[in-house]
Amino acid sequence: MSSPTLISAGPTTAELLDFALRTAADPEIVGSLPLDPEGRTWVRLDGPGGSEAWLIGWPPGTGTGWHDHAESRGAFATARGRLTEHSLAVRLPSEGWKSLELAPDVDRRRDLTEGTGRGFGLHHVHEVLNESPAEHAVSVHAYYPPLPLIRRYSRSGRVLRLENVERPADWQ
Repeated sequence: MSSPTLISAGPTTAELLDFALRTAADPEIVGSLPLDPEGRTWVRLDGPGGSEAWLIGWPPGTGTGWHDHAESRGAFATARGRLTEHSLAVRLPSEGWKSLELAPDVDRRRDLTEGTGRGFGLHHVHEVLNESPAEHAVSVHAYYPPLPLIRRYSRSGRVLRLENVERPADWQ
């Protein structure tokens, strides 16, 4: 019996989080990001082990909206300010649906202050927000494998709807 061919696993979620935290603590890298008072800004970084990484600036009151990172695991860390993550504590089917009614008690909230971060696995559905009315936030994000797509959702109460799918050409 032959063993299955092993595909390079790439960096673990813990390694992505370590990278995000170390990079977020580097004042030279964080200071290199141009900040825009009106919209988010981003710069691509070299992530560990072939991962995709981004330095992102968040003006007051901005956010991502609900989305996932498809088949990529990831991590992010706050370098400046504070970010809030709303996520779902449930694994959603990766395809074959347009609208789902979520069970009660699946919502999670996490506040990430400067120097803190979090890792996540495949199919993680969340939104990230800078809820500050006055302070810019900056964060570092890393994903492996590099993002094949991002699925965007709308949410009304317990109903989550798939709205569109973005490919790398849409954000690079």
